[in-house]
Amino acid sequence: MEKQVRYTFDPKASQLTVHAFASGLVSVVAHNPKFAVQEFSGEAKFDSDTLANASVRMSIKANSLNLQDEVSEYDRREIQRVTFDEVLEVKMFPAIAFESTSVAVSKVSENLYKAKVSGILSLHGQRGEQTFNAQAVIGEDSLRGYGDFTVRQSAFGIRIASIAGGTLKMKDELKIAFFIIARKEG
Repeated sequence: MEKQVRYTFDPKASQLTVHAFASGLVSVVAHNPKFAVQEFSGEAKFDSDTLANASVRMSIKANSLNLQDEVSEYDRREIQRVTFDEVLEVKMFPAIAFESTSVAVSKVSENLYKAKVSGILSLHGQRGEQTFNAQAVIGEDSLRGYGDFTVRQSAFGIRIASIAGGTLKMKDELKIAFFIIARKEG
């Protein structure tokens, strides 16, 4: 019987970002906000020799998104107010979660692997299927995983944000990018 190994995500060493994009005529000069997720936890598990029975799970505090862009203090407050109060509605939906249902892993080279991760994303009080590709480097005591994917806000009942009295509207798609460092347990 193979031994299952567990790697715990290190949010301080990792990067998880959410990028929104402006749409319409003003999109050329408009702001495309990028947020860093500050508070999250998670783990990856798999059989140590074959990488079979792999799973990934993650939990995010919805109100921990931090706007990364250089904007005026007024714009920063307005973007964060719209994001937290009107879009994510963090008082009603404080957590975002992902739990894999299947992980298909293939070896690329020594310690480098490709993974197709499918699972359930819980966002804004709704659950939906989400699949993404990632690459992972497995070291002796650490795992590094990276990749990106898009999420359609409308698939989770999220109202598409508009700012400045509706003159600036955001696109439905968000780009999520991750570079996760995880530490081996035990």
